[in-house]
Amino acid sequence: MKITFLGAAKTVTGSNHLVEAAGKRFLVDCGMYQGKITEELDNSDSFLFNVKDIDFVLLTHAHIDHSGRIPKLYNEGYRNPIYATKATCDLCSIMLPDSGHIQETEIEWKNRKRLREGKEPLPPIYTALEAEECLEVFKPVSYDEIIEIDENIRVRFNDAGHMLRFCNY
Repeated sequence: MKITFLGAAKTVTGSNHLVEAAGKRFLVDCGMYQGKITEELDNSDSFLFNVKDIDFVLLTHAHIDHSGRIPKLYNEGYRNPIYATKATCDLCSIMLPDSGHIQETEIEWKNRKRLREGKEPLPPIYTALEAEECLEVFKPVSYDEIIEIDENIRVRFNDAGHMLRFCNY
């Protein structure tokens, strides 16, 4: 097994880990950097892996520093499953389009300044609509449910107490 830390290393945001094991390449989280402007600029950078080589994504929870670059991943061609708890999927269906709206609003403001300086406008990292579109690859699972990716990889989401847990009574 090989784990490459592509975010949330020497910082607390931008969670993104590439795992290579049992002939598969998968991500654990695909989050945005937040906080320092120098880190936030990294959000529009290219991924350090070929998006189409990723077999699946495990999303630990919906916080934007864990999920915020999933629409960018999708825009670059990723179409394999994103496994997350039902609660995480539900929250992402609200949070990711909202994040897209924020991307659009912020780049509009920056582009007005860029145009005054004679510079070309920049696109948003992703739009609200693009964020909605990426939700098609989300696969909700229950806590403690064992997901068999293949004969060598099984995954189970446990309640770590960091996010809301929706229960049906």
